[in-house]
Amino acid sequence: MVNYPHKISSQKRQAPPSQTKNFANRGMSFEKMINATNDYYLSHGLAVIHKKPTPIQIVRVDYPQRSRAKIVEAYFRQASTTDYSGVYDGYYIDFEAKETRQRNAIPMKNFHHHQIQHMEQVLAQRGICFVLLHFASQQETYLLPAIDLIRFYHQDRGQKSMPLGYIRENGYRIEPGAFPQIPYLDIIKEHLLGGKTR
Repeated sequence: MVNYPHKISSQKRQAPPSQTKNFANRGMSFEKMINATNDYYLSHGLAVIHKKPTPIQIVRVDYPQRSRAKIVEAYFRQASTTDYSGVYDGYYIDFEAKETRQRNAIPMKNFHHHQIQHMEQVLAQRGICFVLLHFASQQETYLLPAIDLIRFYHQDRGQKSMPLGYIRENGYRIEPGAFPQIPYLDIIKEHLLGGKTR
């Protein structure tokens, strides 16, 4: 069929795509956003930071199909320390990432004694250690230096949660971006290193 310039086509015209609000990163897990950020830092030569694998001991595996092995029983070999570690501009970086749906606090049960000890050891070696905290219901992300987490942990050991007010007072809000999605190196450079690099 030939379409002449002034003839109305029998085919339906496609409606233009509806204007929708841009909710970039909505639904993407906090961990995936951190991993994408770390990939960006690596590909641009800014830092080498990776998620630490959790060491497990596999006890039993089922094979419902030859190509589909399923781990049925496994145990942690040892207690994990923090989620991420690496190097930025000659500085050792070590951090934990936590996400909560609570509006005004983060549960302290998310931080284990061995993790606090590990953070203390990293700080004793003059490494950069912190925790990234994401409040999903408010879409707010903070970098809280490990020293402030440790102080709260030791002073308020009976507390069930760390108030958002404490985090806002002692931490740094991270505004999300496109690339990188969670630009935490900007906070490290400006606030933890005082704007200086090696």
